[in-house]
Amino acid sequence: MSQHRHRRAPARKLQHRYALVGGAFAATVGLGVGLGLWATSGGDQSPSGTARSAPQTSAATSPSPTRTYPLSQAPRTIPAVRSHTAARGPGWRPANGERVVITDPSLADEGKLIAGELGLAYAGRTNDVRAGDVRLTLGGGQGGNPESYTMTVRDGRVTISGPADAGVFYGTRTLKQEVHGGGTAPEGVVNDAPAKPRRGFMLDIARKPFTADWIEDRIRELGDLKYNELGLHFSDDQAFRIQSDTHPEIVSADHLTKAQVKRIVDLAASRHITVVPEIDSPGHLGAVIAAHPDLQLRNARGVATKGAVDISNPRAAKIVDDLLNEFAGVFPGAYWHLGGDEYQALTVRDPAASYPQLAAAARKAYGSGGTVADLTTGWLNARAATVRAHDRTPRAWNDGFYRNTSVQAAQDIEVAYWTGKEIGARQPAEYLAAGRKVLNYNDEFLYYVLGQPQTFVYPTGQRIYEQWTPRVLRGTQAVPARYDAQILGGSFAVWSDLSHAQTQDQVAAGIRMPLRATIQKLWDPRTPALSWTDFKALAGRLG
Repeated sequence: MSQHRHRRAPARKLQHRYALVGGAFAATVGLGVGLGLWATSGGDQSPSGTARSAPQTSAATSPSPTRTYPLSQAPRTIPAVRSHTAARGPGWRPANGERVVITDPSLADEGKLIAGELGLAYAGRTNDVRAGDVRLTLGGGQGGNPESYTMTVRDGRVTISGPADAGVFYGTRTLKQEVHGGGTAPEGVVNDAPAKPRRGFMLDIARKPFTADWIEDRIRELGDLKYNELGLHFSDDQAFRIQSDTHPEIVSADHLTKAQVKRIVDLAASRHITVVPEIDSPGHLGAVIAAHPDLQLRNARGVATKGAVDISNPRAAKIVDDLLNEFAGVFPGAYWHLGGDEYQALTVRDPAASYPQLAAAARKAYGSGGTVADLTTGWLNARAATVRAHDRTPRAWNDGFYRNTSVQAAQDIEVAYWTGKEIGARQPAEYLAAGRKVLNYNDEFLYYVLGQPQTFVYPTGQRIYEQWTPRVLRGTQAVPARYDAQILGGSFAVWSDLSHAQTQDQVAAGIRMPLRATIQKLWDPRTPALSWTDFKALAGRLG
């Protein structure tokens, strides 16, 4: 990033903290890539999807034909299911009068949602069984993975089970896609779970205001695609975009109210999406500085440093902590993004000479050998402590971690790796070898930067689909497989550097296929069996 930054809830009942061993889900049939579109697409199926009667093939004569069914084909969904065991049978499609039933009260939200989407009756908790039922139940799953699920289509009914409501929800997303446009859920058993526990989309609303309705539409889209994080970067040099009660003086005229944010957070939670807020510091605080110019960092000649607060001034820490504490009550999810990138004091040749007040503060805090990088790392650790007190796991951009410092960033601060172009850039393997958890925001693939400034170009879904995996953290090279478990997942990011380059509707259209390609590789990083052409056609059919 430069000064134009080149980059860039609670899940309702459950936080996504686990590691899934790669390759645990070998496909039984087709890995979700059968040659037909749906289970009813075999050559002996009628156009309506019901199986045609076929004569019984045996030596004994029969007075009348006996109905038979072809072996089912794996469902076509985005992301593709990891495993489908084929069976013979008619499959399932929604019909008037059929029900969604649950076996546990905690599944009421999931049950009501899928019932409404498919035009079925929601019958609530009941043990009676009827033809056509969709039954949601807790239990089973893969190795305790709370996002795993099993979906069984048999005897004209559907059962979706999982160890937690998140997995059951994902099963309903698979069912919804299977029957989209009059399709049929194929007979058989789906066993499915994501390879990566963090599957995110990040949106820069600081440089460009996006309406609450637009954000809510993206949440519905993300939920159907089985994403589980929405990052909101709402504070930067250009604006502070959410109502603040502790510091109303910093809030931009065009902003979201807390009531609007609550609706966003609640809608996200209903889709098992955690909203991850980001108040970036100690750089990218121009909106705060505009209201508090006394906090701006100045060099030895008195020249103001854009977007940077003077971290030797205790009042700078107080105002940022005020905001972190306030917004902890607005965003109740388990994670918090602290930013930490592009602090301009560390981009000059001699930070101590250029910013003597920072050098003096570093020596006072850390002894005669204290450096400006030590002081900046101490700032990050202090902000991490603020959000940790609210039971949040902190994360920061990789260029907020500095090498050769006597002060080390707290080990629980997750690395959001986006670039390898900063001063003193380090390879991703350095962070991984130090035992850090990493999230993939690779700007070569996952950065949609409005206006395509400098060297950025709008990412294509095809390039992500064919070349990227979560292990490709920097550039186009994957890190060694031994680090896979430390890579928690990744995030596709929209950055609004040139905010007027696209309307929000153009953004929605531009990110449509990249979002689908990204989730496919986060759900299953193996080479997809569908070609890009077929994947794109499938996305078109599913809407």
